[in-house]
Amino acid sequence: MSPVAAQDATVLATSVALKEWGAAVIALLDGRQTVLLRKGGIHEKSFRVDRDRFVLFPTVAHSHRDRVRPEHRDVMDAGEAQVDEAGGTITVRCGVSLVDVVGVARPEELAGIADLHIWTEESVRTDRLEFRPKHPLQVLVVRAVELPEPLTLPRLEAYAGCRSWVQLPAAWDGGGRQIHSERRLADDATRVRSALT
Repeated sequence: MSPVAAQDATVLATSVALKEWGAAVIALLDGRQTVLLRKGGIHEKSFRVDRDRFVLFPTVAHSHRDRVRPEHRDVMDAGEAQVDEAGGTITVRCGVSLVDVVGVARPEELAGIADLHIWTEESVRTDRLEFRPKHPLQVLVVRAVELPEPLTLPRLEAYAGCRSWVQLPAAWDGGGRQIHSERRLADDATRVRSALT
């Protein structure tokens, strides 16, 4: 899909998007991941989830490759392809709705849910637990949906910075191909809550 035209009726409304590493977006769509681990950006006092449905805004950094377990590194190229630095665009492919949000009270048990995400143990420790240690880590169990059509948008300065949420000129009504069954998602949510609270 080409960059969105202003006359396109679907862009008259806006959607809130959560900034997430491109590799994780692909892992969600590929069925390898059902959770997101969040604390919030440097400029945020805390990470708040005040909506139950949003799209994912893909981000990339060269250091992400080392933070993904070796068996999942094949998602990196597809994750990076969502962000066209030369062309100045990003491609939104995934929406999610919340199944559960679990505050991590027992961080020593995070290894027990490692099969629900692609990150290395070291990445979970340094990027999630040790980063801003006074802020609580939350596990979002999410229902991933592949959008009916990918949405390509220009990368704007308004999307830059270390923050969790951005407004995109696109509307998502929740439709698309759901990746996992409700039973699987409920089981994952039960596992996460049992392990970490």
